[in-house]
Amino acid sequence: MLVKWIRCTVVDRRGFERGQRKWAGLFGEPGFRGQSGGWSRGKPDVAHVFAFWENRVFYDSFMAREHDRLAAAQSGMYKDMQVKLFECRFDVKTGFEPLFTDADVLRVAHSRVYEDRVEHFAHTQKRVWNPAMAGSPGMLRGVFGEAPGHEFLVLSMWQSSAERGKYRPESLARLSALAQTETDVEALTGDVVQLEASWTV
Repeated sequence: MLVKWIRCTVVDRRGFERGQRKWAGLFGEPGFRGQSGGWSRGKPDVAHVFAFWENRVFYDSFMAREHDRLAAAQSGMYKDMQVKLFECRFDVKTGFEPLFTDADVLRVAHSRVYEDRVEHFAHTQKRVWNPAMAGSPGMLRGVFGEAPGHEFLVLSMWQSSAERGKYRPESLARLSALAQTETDVEALTGDVVQLEASWTV
């Protein structure tokens, strides 16, 4: 499965949200699995959108045909758009599906990893971070994806009422030391995204 992550700074919030609802036109596209997103909790003018496709062939076909028509509704509504594609390597927890109706919050972590530490990073994600996240109250499901250039995405869905769960600073420091994160990771950014139900397709 392919994950598309779009991040942008919105200059016309009402117009952007109105345009976002036009993406309902994705429904029924061959290979399309789901899309949703919302606003950054830390930076209220930043929007994140996540789209899921069965594979790159279906995605490229859509981009060549229908994408520009749907995207036109949001022309001029944003700036600083960043788009990245990730191939899913494995689930965080089990049985990931791109469903959003039971989630309130998305947590996104984006890492650029040193080339010689890629396999170690992936291994510790599976053996250290995944069990910790899966055992956290409010964590529903997630996915671990990889992009060219040793970039990785960890996307997890949470119920906001218990979203922090065991993820307290002391737990994070202990897990990070166990995973040797500083040795693996060249750069790390993250965000907490408040999902908007009207953006879900």
